[in-house]
Amino acid sequence: MNKIWEVTQEEKKLPTLHRPVLIEGLPGIGNVGKIALDFLIEELKAKKLYSFFSYKFPHSVFVNEKNIVEMPRLELYYKQLGKGNKKRDFLFLSGDIQPIDEESCYAFCDEVLKIAKQFNCSHLVTTGGIALQHVPDHPKVYCAGNDASILQEYTKKGLSVEKEIFGVVGPIIGVSGILLALGKKKGIKGAALLAETFGNPFYLGIKGAKEIVQVLEKKFSLGVNIKKISKDIVEVENQLLQKASDWLGDEYSQPQAGAQAKKKDVHYIG
Repeated sequence: MNKIWEVTQEEKKLPTLHRPVLIEGLPGIGNVGKIALDFLIEELKAKKLYSFFSYKFPHSVFVNEKNIVEMPRLELYYKQLGKGNKKRDFLFLSGDIQPIDEESCYAFCDEVLKIAKQFNCSHLVTTGGIALQHVPDHPKVYCAGNDASILQEYTKKGLSVEKEIFGVVGPIIGVSGILLALGKKKGIKGAALLAETFGNPFYLGIKGAKEIVQVLEKKFSLGVNIKKISKDIVEVENQLLQKASDWLGDEYSQPQAGAQAKKKDVHYIG
């Protein structure tokens, strides 16, 4: 049987990373994780380390602004930060797609974790969105983990992370969940940061992504400018809501007005 994933090293010489943290953010509910990770990669000017290809990619390509087709991307970046004993470096997993079936998802996570172990990574963070039936004014960030000690790190005072996630979300689907589960088997402690967002395919969870970035900034002192992800939120959301309303009618825009009245929505992650 052919190997499912092809991994290409993009750097001629592998960097030396000090106590690296692996942070993942791929497309999902509201694209919360992808937005957060793309922002971090751009803001920190992270360098591409590996790219991934599979014949189990979705059978579609993107057309760019120059009318040229492009393959979907799945990439691992790195950034060296800090000095002295508190120095900590980072691996960022980002891309345009998720693996499309169970086998390719497990195989992909296994490849990523092999790389993480190669760099002696002992800490990982996955990100995603929790779908609500309305647009949240102030999205909450919930935390799940593969180890009790890691949960205590993220739910302590100051990080603004909700402690109780059981009963709030169902199964964590895709890389965000499987990476944590396989990470535990390989001795890598990890947490999932899941931000509330509107569960509509037209909606981009920029507010939720901002909340996740703020938690990561407080936790790791990355040195990113949160204002850059804040300044266009209102404008972008209004444009998206108007576009979705044109497609779906007035029913789409109604939940935002009645958001505070809905306290017991069904929450899930995907």
